[in-house]
Order: sequence, then structure tokens, then C-alpha cells
Amino acid sequence: MQTQPAETRKPVIFSGIQPSGTLTLGNYIGALRNFKLLEDQYDCVYCVVDLHALTVRQEASQLRNRCLSLAATYMAVGLDPDKSLIYCQSHVSAHAELSWILNCFTYMGELQRMTQFKDKSAKHADNINAGLFTYPVLMAADILLYQTNLVPIGADQKQHLEICRDIGQRFNSVYGDVFTIPEAYIGKVGSRVMSLQEPTRKMSKSDPEETFIALLDKPEDIRRKLKRAVTDSEGEIRFDTENKPGVSNLLSIIAALTGESTEKVTADLSGKGYGELKTRVTDCVIATLEPIQAEYTRIMADKAMLQGILDRNALKASNRANRTLDKVKRKVGCAPHGKV
Repeated sequence: MQTQPAETRKPVIFSGIQPSGTLTLGNYIGALRNFKLLEDQYDCVYCVVDLHALTVRQEASQLRNRCLSLAATYMAVGLDPDKSLIYCQSHVSAHAELSWILNCFTYMGELQRMTQFKDKSAKHADNINAGLFTYPVLMAADILLYQTNLVPIGADQKQHLEICRDIGQRFNSVYGDVFTIPEAYIGKVGSRVMSLQEPTRKMSKSDPEETFIALLDKPEDIRRKLKRAVTDSEGEIRFDTENKPGVSNLLSIIAALTGESTEKVTADLSGKGYGELKTRVTDCVIATLEPIQAEYTRIMADKAMLQGILDRNALKASNRANRTLDKVKRKVGCAPHGKV
């Protein structure tokens, strides 16, 4: 099979999202809506990382459905599965195989320093398992398998990308240039959407449901959550993230969804009350999410079609991943075998 000359290949972007809970408005504004813009410029790999989700006990049927739901959401926001490689991590065995090999090139001290391990251990004190500890190694395998150039990350993932780079560089120092060493992707950054109840914290799908807007929330749920969103006692609509974080968060959401500046949004609402502000943001959110939800419903109604897309993309992903894995196995001295 012919491959493209190296000089004509598009840079590879890899992103993995866990199918653990629904995606939020913050995920959409901060990342998902910009993914569509990357398809022509980059070779995009979007992985539903269901193996990562197993560090927390899962209800099997729910996890299977969430995997399909997440893939459908990717497509509902506009990603083309023929241009962007959308697949499930567990469908490509090379992820787990490479993770084991990379475990042997990762030091205990590196993993013990991971702040996310410490945080999750505190949250799940009754289930501090080895998978939680070696989670960053599987993440490194995910990224390195595809000779990834760029990884979109948030502030909470910087440590994981750094250890991925360290592992890849350590392997390369022993065996030559086997892995591409990835860089953080800093693209068009969306507004940082904050919690509706604690507006000094980022909106997160792992927080209580009333603190975030889910992409699949019904209009009545969106209205209820935004009506209860924290503001302040001043009554003045002003963009001031330090002194008025709740009001500023709502203004930022309107600006992000309408494409207007926060200054214009603020000026339009000047002299009006918080009720008017919440009505405006509610209308903007519902108008944005309605077409996404309609497309999601259409895709999920044809599970056979969706499964077919994931199966085809898993085969494509496996072919790519196995090229890297086979090279790694040769380098470390794994016994050769004939391909069946």
C-alpha cells in the first residue's frame, strides 16, 4: 500500500474524550465547534476513550450506549467521519499493547507526581486501582500510536502531555526516532465557560447537574438551570470577571454563541435587569443547541449506520496504529510472527 510522501502529509491532531457523562456547553464553545474548522488543514483523529473510563466502575450497558452517543455527538456538531477519524479506543487493540510496552519505560516516581491521580484517588478512595495510576501511560500510547504532531489540551492535561513527551523521548533515545514527539495545540480558543453555581470554576460534566448545561439538555432544563444561575446582589450588568464572575460568565456565553464582542453584548443589556440577561442567554443557548440535538437524534435513530461508521474507522485506525506498534515491537525485541 502506497503512503503519502512525508512532505505532503497533514499534521496529525489527536484528541480523546471519555464517554463518561454528557458533553457540556463549555466543551462545545471551548473545543467542539472549532474541530470542524480543522478537518481540511489537519489529519484529525478523535478517539472515544472507553478504556480510560474503566478506572471507575461502569454499568456495562450504559457505557456501551455512551460510546455510541459520544460518537454521534461528534458528528452532530459537524464532524465528517470520512474526513476525521472517529472511533472507539477499545476497538483498536494496539492502544492496550503499546501501553504495556510503554509502562516498561515509565518510572514510578513520574506517575506518583501526577496531580490528577492524587485528585481522583481522593474522590474514589474505595477504588484506587492500578489503572488509575498508569492512566497517563495509556494516554501516551493513544497519542504516540498515530505519530501525533498536536494535542488539544486544557490546563488540567498539561502534565499528561508532558509525561507523554518524556516517555516518547526516552524511547527514542534508546531506539532512534520511532515516535513523533507531540506538541500542545493552541488554536482558536473559545471562551472559558464557568460553572453556573460556582462561576469562579470551569463548567465540568463531572460536577452536579445543576452547575452545567449539557449539549442534550431539553429547553425546559436549560431555562431552569439558567434561571437559577448565580449572579450577585448589585443588579448591574457589567463585564467584570473578578468582581462579577456570574454575570460575566453569562455575558461571555452570549458573546461566544452570537459572535458579538462582550462589549457589544454588555452595551445592549445596559440598564436592564438580570432577568433580561438570563432570558437572552437562554434564547441563545437553545437556538444553538436545537439543530445539534436534531442531528444527534437523527444519527442515534440509525444505530446500524453509526456502528458501521465506527467499525470502518476502527479498521482504518488499526491499520495506522499497527504500523507504529509493529515498529516498536521490532525495536524492543518481541518475537516475530507471521501475520494471519
